[in-house]
Amino acid sequence: MKTPRILMISAGIISTCLLVFFFQKLKSSSTTSTDALDSTFHEHVIGTFELNEQSLTHSFSHYALTLDKHTDEASINKLLAEIPDAEQLIITILMPGTDFASAPNALSEVRSGAYDAKIEAFCRALANRSGTIYLRWNPEMEVPVQLYPWQYQAPNDYIEAFNHFSKLSKSVFPAVKIVWGAAGYPGTDEYWPGGAYVDNVSITINGKSESKATAFPAVKDLEVNVRRKIQRMRMFGKPVLVLNAGNDHEADVKTALTNAAATTRRDAAYLYQIEDTASASKIEGRGEPLIGVYDPKKLLVNSGLLGAEHIFIDLENVQNGQFEKEFNAIVSRQHDAIVSIEPWRDLKVRKDSNVLGNVINGVYDAEFAEIYRVLSTGKQTVYLRFAHEMEIPIHRYAWQSQDPALYIKAFRYFMNFDKLKNKRIKKVWGPAGDRGSMEWWPGGDVVDYISIAIYGLPDKNITDPEKQESFEAIYNRKAYRMRLANKPIFITEFGVKGPEDFQQKWLSKAAKVIGSHPEIRGVSYFNLADNPKVWGNIPAPDWSVSKETFQHFVTTLSESR
Repeated sequence: MKTPRILMISAGIISTCLLVFFFQKLKSSSTTSTDALDSTFHEHVIGTFELNEQSLTHSFSHYALTLDKHTDEASINKLLAEIPDAEQLIITILMPGTDFASAPNALSEVRSGAYDAKIEAFCRALANRSGTIYLRWNPEMEVPVQLYPWQYQAPNDYIEAFNHFSKLSKSVFPAVKIVWGAAGYPGTDEYWPGGAYVDNVSITINGKSESKATAFPAVKDLEVNVRRKIQRMRMFGKPVLVLNAGNDHEADVKTALTNAAATTRRDAAYLYQIEDTASASKIEGRGEPLIGVYDPKKLLVNSGLLGAEHIFIDLENVQNGQFEKEFNAIVSRQHDAIVSIEPWRDLKVRKDSNVLGNVINGVYDAEFAEIYRVLSTGKQTVYLRFAHEMEIPIHRYAWQSQDPALYIKAFRYFMNFDKLKNKRIKKVWGPAGDRGSMEWWPGGDVVDYISIAIYGLPDKNITDPEKQESFEAIYNRKAYRMRLANKPIFITEFGVKGPEDFQQKWLSKAAKVIGSHPEIRGVSYFNLADNPKVWGNIPAPDWSVSKETFQHFVTTLSESR
């Protein structure tokens, strides 16, 4: 009969499932947790910084734990018993540990919920303790090294994992304080998860990650280093915990913090001109973007294909009348003007090495007055950019590799110089869009547009046109870095080199990207070879395009929005 046979098969399947379940439980119960107190961790909280809070001293205890997925609550309680009670207790959680090679998918596993049971069990145990407890999860994420598994990861991957951890922790233990544990390295804002689940931020002086980093020059002056790290946190509106992980004497770091805090508060009037970006409305598009060119050889300006012309003006151009001549020519062609002011190279004996100091000390007031006088003579819109690409840590321009606070003060001085407040002049803040740009953010009250530069070469040593990055890849990376400012974008410089068919293909794709992004209000093509002096022994890239290729770009853009 079939019935007994079916029953036997069913019984066999059930028995097999029970055996599998039993062995899985046995394996799970015998798994040894790798949770541990990190005895090598020594990062003391030497103070806190809040803009309107004068006190710098709080008593914190700080410990670090490595946590895996194992959820034995008895083991968790035993581990926490090793940490003495404290009025203010910070626990840095290293999940799943500090070995980069052994946990390449740490962030994705946290996002997917693989650690949820552990996080919940850990927070339940913490809730039974006294005092204020701070959790600092997977810190120093922004430093571009491979020391920890969560470093050298896409910002959004880290942000999603951080918010998953933080939201879950607060749901189990509402009183817990969440610390976003940045190092304070350039570009830290790219990893900012938003303020919804963050109570404090932290910065680390002389951290392990930064000792291995080479992306930016080290800031050797201790006070300057502390100050710049604090000021990189100014966009977030959270109290800053300052940790000392290095060999500097704690008293020296405290003195540096005291002085850095005083300087930051002194300059707060212009450093903290920060808009509420969280509640700011989404930028909407307004028809087709303005199309312009930088075209000193006049190959495209009379083509009928554009609405704006870009000129670069230094102080000598202002003094000898060349600026007025070039501006009047643009006006005569009934084009809007993109004017990039380069505050150096004047005819008088004044040091270019101190151009930003000269700006705020009024040394160039006569030239600035002339600039605004000339701009007032036309009826077209003027997009006024000042001291561009300031964030790149090189010395191509005299305003590069300078103190961000000094740059901000100089930018605001120039943009507020026009006492008539000419409404046809639109203020443009012009970083290249490189990592760390937002450290130079001058405040939304002096910025109407953010400009970025998009050139296909990711590295100046690349000579093969086919190895150029796409417009889309560069734009997405650079626009993301501007997300906290909530201003429309004007791409005041972009270009591609190579054979005409390659340029046309690259620009066609660029036009479609521009058309799909309503926040892009204008673009200006750089129709010339770059400055040969900057490229050393390598031929300077020639970004020039033919009229036919530019026509194709304009047509494609028109069809794309």
